[in-house]
Amino acid sequence: MQIKVQVYAILRQYIPGASRGPLVMDVPEGTTVGQLIEQLPIPPELARVVFVNGIRQESDWVLQEGDEVGIFPPIAGGEGPGSWAI
Repeated sequence: MQIKVQVYAILRQYIPGASRGPLVMDVPEGTTVGQLIEQLPIPPELARVVFVNGIRQESDWVLQEGDEVGIFPPIAGGEGPGSWAI
């Protein structure tokens, strides 16, 4: 199945061409957000906030055909209460 992945801020340095727009990726049915992060060449600890179709999701969220995924690094202060990590 195909999904679109957009990385933001410092995460763009790990994926050539990421600043030109979303990456179209083929992933197997049943792929979770966490598994997607593992497939990308970004340090997993930097993938702190993930949105799927504009809604924040956790690492166990199962992706669907056509989903649009946005991945953000820590915004301010790093780890703390409510922080998201895979």
